[in-house]
Amino acid sequence: MKIHHGETRSFRQFVKRMLSFCKGILTIDWAIGLIDFFLAQNLLKGGFRLDKWMKFLEVNAPRILDMTIEHAVLVGLAIFVALLIGIPLGIYLTTNDYLAETVLQIASVMLTIPSIALFGVMIPIFSIINQGIGFVPAFVALVLYSQLPIIRNTYTAIKNVSPEMRDAAKGLGMKTHQRLFRVEIQNAFPLIMAGIRTAVVLNIGIGVIAAYIGAGGLGVLITQGISRGDNYLIISGSVAVAILAIIADGILMWIQKRFTPKSISN
Repeated sequence: MKIHHGETRSFRQFVKRMLSFCKGILTIDWAIGLIDFFLAQNLLKGGFRLDKWMKFLEVNAPRILDMTIEHAVLVGLAIFVALLIGIPLGIYLTTNDYLAETVLQIASVMLTIPSIALFGVMIPIFSIINQGIGFVPAFVALVLYSQLPIIRNTYTAIKNVSPEMRDAAKGLGMKTHQRLFRVEIQNAFPLIMAGIRTAVVLNIGIGVIAAYIGAGGLGVLITQGISRGDNYLIISGSVAVAILAIIADGILMWIQKRFTPKSISN
């Protein structure tokens, strides 16, 4: 395929602007460098035409949209369950420092396991119930990957609430659950939301690997592109994942700002 240097140069400039925007929002320096290296090396070697990519997007837009929704559902459900587990557990750990250290170490080890390895471990486990590939093992793996940022931030945020504020709440006659919901969680909310945002963006990226075990989502585009040597598939999937992460992080950022008490945000 013939390389059109003008179009390739303008496309790379556009992508670099978008990556700079992603870097400012998501602060994933290693990913930015990796993607930029891929664009600089592989696209130019394999040939790339912006007009053909636009045509590709026009033809495959419905498919990309369906895969984006599928990806968002997988990540969304995993995060929802992770919140039901992680936030109460993080709150409870503030009452038991010894258990907190153990749980946080286990969660840290879980996050260090390579995603493809964890997905692989899930296959024989869930094969017992005939769910070895597909949605279920990917869902469980994403729930596990979400635990560290959610538990750690919840634990740290509640633990760092000012003792003076707790004493003031006790002086007002508040019971333990009233102090928790009216004082501690409200003051800890920004840091808890930061953990949730980290978990969401992390899972959107890891969810791409779930395509290798038949869970679907945007990873299908990328894996098919790699196997076929099709840059248009790879770039379309990568851009869709990046846009999904930006949108999700933006929504969560708005929620964080909207529901953070003014006294805390100021």
